[in-house]
Amino acid sequence: MLTMNITIEKIVVGEFQTNCYVVVCETTGKGFIIDPGDEYEKIRDVIGRMDVQPSFVVNTHGHMDHIKEDEKFYLPVYIHRQDAECLGNPDKNLSGLFGIPFVIDVETVILEDGDIFKVGATEFEVLHTPGHSPGSVCLKSGRFVFTGDTLFCGGYGRTDLPGGSEKELLNSIKNRLMVLPDETVICPGHGPSSTIGAEKKVFGVCT
Repeated sequence: MLTMNITIEKIVVGEFQTNCYVVVCETTGKGFIIDPGDEYEKIRDVIGRMDVQPSFVVNTHGHMDHIKEDEKFYLPVYIHRQDAECLGNPDKNLSGLFGIPFVIDVETVILEDGDIFKVGATEFEVLHTPGHSPGSVCLKSGRFVFTGDTLFCGGYGRTDLPGGSEKELLNSIKNRLMVLPDETVICPGHGPSSTIGAEKKVFGVCT
C-alpha cells in the first residue's frame, strides 16, 4: 500500500492471524516494524524484499501475539508505559495462561499519550486507547491510523482478558478514534482494513 509519504506492508502471522506491519518512509527509505507477533522468518523475508533496514519496533500493546518476535530483530522496542511490564512477565503478556510462557529482553522506549516519533521524514502520533489492555495505543500519521486491537473492521478487541475494560475501550474508540476524519484508513491488529467513516456507521456514530 503506497501513500504520499509511506509504504505499508501487512504481514499476517501466527495462529492468531496477527497483522504485523512494516512501515517505510518514502522520502528517506527508513522504516520500522509494528507488532511482530510471530513468524520471524516471514517478516524478515518481507523486509529483505523491501530492501529496508528498520530502526525500531513498536508494540500497539503487550499481548503475546503482538510481541513474540520483538527481540529477534535486535532493535529498540517502543511500548506504552502501562504495558511495558508485559515484555518481562508471562502472566501479563498472556503467554503463561496459554502454557507457553516467554519473556522479551530488549531495550525499551516508553511511549505516552501525545508522544510524537519519527521514521525518516514522517511523524507518528501516539494515541493512548486503553480498554483491550491498559497500555494499548494507536499510531496516527496523515490519513492512516494503526489501531492494534482497539478497533477492527466491524468490531473491537476483547475486553475479558486481564486488564481489559469494555467501558474504557468504547470510550477510547468514541473519543480518540471516531473524532478522526471519515477518510482516515484504519490498519488493525487483526483482519482487513477499514475507514473511520465506515466504522462510524457500524457503531452508530453520527457524521
